[in-house]
Amino acid sequence: MIYRFENFTLDASKRELRKDGNLVALEPQVFDVLKFLLDARDRVVSRDDLLKGVWHGRLVSEATLSSRLNAARTAIGDTGAQQRLIRTLPRKGIRFVGAVQETANSGQQSAVGSAIAPIAWREDSRLPAVAVLPFTNMSGDPEQDYFADGMAEEIITALSRISGLSVMARNSSFIYKGKPTDIRQVGQELGVGYVLAGSVRRDRKRLRITGQLVDATTGVHLWSDRFDGDPRDVFDLQERVAQCVVAAVEPTLQIAEIARLGRDRPARLDAYDFLLRAYALLADFTAAGMQEALQCLDQALAVDPTYAPAMAAAAYCRAQCHFQGWVQQDEASREAAVSLAWRAVELAPNDAQVLWMAAFAIWNMAHTERDRARELFSRSLLLNPNSAMALTFAGWIETMCGNGGDGRAMVERAQRLNPRDPRGWLMSGVMALAAVIDGNYAEAIAWAERALAQNRRFAVALRVLAVANVKLDQLDRARNAVTELLEIEPDLTISGFFARTPVPLESMATAYADGLKAAGLPA
Repeated sequence: MIYRFENFTLDASKRELRKDGNLVALEPQVFDVLKFLLDARDRVVSRDDLLKGVWHGRLVSEATLSSRLNAARTAIGDTGAQQRLIRTLPRKGIRFVGAVQETANSGQQSAVGSAIAPIAWREDSRLPAVAVLPFTNMSGDPEQDYFADGMAEEIITALSRISGLSVMARNSSFIYKGKPTDIRQVGQELGVGYVLAGSVRRDRKRLRITGQLVDATTGVHLWSDRFDGDPRDVFDLQERVAQCVVAAVEPTLQIAEIARLGRDRPARLDAYDFLLRAYALLADFTAAGMQEALQCLDQALAVDPTYAPAMAAAAYCRAQCHFQGWVQQDEASREAAVSLAWRAVELAPNDAQVLWMAAFAIWNMAHTERDRARELFSRSLLLNPNSAMALTFAGWIETMCGNGGDGRAMVERAQRLNPRDPRGWLMSGVMALAAVIDGNYAEAIAWAERALAQNRRFAVALRVLAVANVKLDQLDRARNAVTELLEIEPDLTISGFFARTPVPLESMATAYADGLKAAGLPA
């Protein structure tokens, strides 16, 4: 089918959009959104209609929907303000309102052609998509099927809270119940890159649940774990397992996606690809890596100026550079980063990761807006209470504000949810801060050393090491910590540290000022 409107032509069979005969670059998923709106132009389509027609039952975030819709508008010269061709009707939905001529092209395919067939995840925006298969009942008791099914449903619900992840609906993945399955075939048939499978075994004394996440393209196991519990507390165990699965799957998928990008090497990077590259560089946690990450995020926003995850990541990256002392940022630069963080929140108010990244940036670089940053952390945890990083950073802030009990509880929950999180050094750093505030300097040193064993460049832990060792009259060790701090930031001074780092607790500020001075840090 060929659609003509204004000076545009959309050819469904060739999957091409042209303006005045010239090809318009368009991501496949954006193409599908535009074609869906053209086909349904006689009515208002809802969010659910778009999910069913374009994402084929997968659960996607509001940020993803908004991003694809904005990209479709941009491609045809429309804007959210003008809404000349694509109009949003508040609380009702979206409709294509332009005049359209529709003609059949020669040799047109049947209605079950490629234009409306499900699009595999590697052919669209490459956001990771996962299917949760029905868990296998290994108990030999058919009555336990309900529990196995409930376990998979609990995980589907919990996974749907992860930002930037498409989760297949239960009705799609449960067609494989009771059937021998090949993970690669499942991936192809459902159009997903990852499959989560598991089993349930129950006897009188013990209930055991196992789970594994598999790359549906290579068949490689990415993560697996097992959970034991009391058969009398099945619903509590279901909830605990689902929480732990989500906390472990989130960073595992990010690492897998980064590896996939390096393996597949697409000819043309889209905004998501640039974001993945930035995540990989952020994980290195070096000054040079942060600068490269910012360049990748700038490129992501050049491709899609409304891509909220890239905005939030850029603000977060600048806040980490500011916090570590890797980049000297003037007031104008800090204000620009804070504005970017708030813009990301505006575009993606229901994206949990966007919210905690923006909150971290606002807390560190907009001292007058700290209370609002704490509110963003709370909103992020309401959306995804199983995000280990949201819990860690929220716990960090609560600890710095003097709410050590709440802060510790958040970080301890993050550690329980994912004890093998590759960013565990952040969790240990927060616990070290809490111990310093409590005056337990031996415990502070233990936690700081644990953090530094994973990441020797973590300035937070080095500062704790300096201050705590001074308090215990171990001046040589304190001076060694300051020496390492100055290797990370040669121009670091006590006054410079306090000028950029929020320390709301007066007692903590005094302890740091005295301790860092005694350890040899210049005033």
